[in-house]
Amino acid sequence: QGLGKSKEVADAISKAVEDAKKNLVRIPLNKGTLPHEQKGKYGGARVMLLPAAAGTGVIAGGAIRAVLESVGVHDVLSKNQGSSNPHNVVKATFDALLKLRSAQTVAKQRGISLEKVFKG
Repeated sequence: QGLGKSKEVADAISKAVEDAKKNLVRIPLNKGTLPHEQKGKYGGARVMLLPAAAGTGVIAGGAIRAVLESVGVHDVLSKNQGSSNPHNVVKATFDALLKLRSAQTVAKQRGISLEKVFKG
């Protein structure tokens, strides 16, 4: 995420892009959707992200939709609760995305096989 301020819109956008390039992270995806549901919060904003079946599309409003599409998510359901301030909603969405873990990561952290993660 990046934030840029300037009197000219073009300058603000270029500053925001440069700031965003310094904060690139990997988000685990599973066939165009999220590996599991996740909640994020920042200030008064609360965001809930849910994986969706293929072909569902990005069911999200304004700021959440922009973030999810830029990440590369194709199928997801979302809900924004609390504050609708776009800056806080974007940061809450990033909070949720950064909490996502792939099945391989979960298996490695727990020290169990990948099959055991899914079958219990």
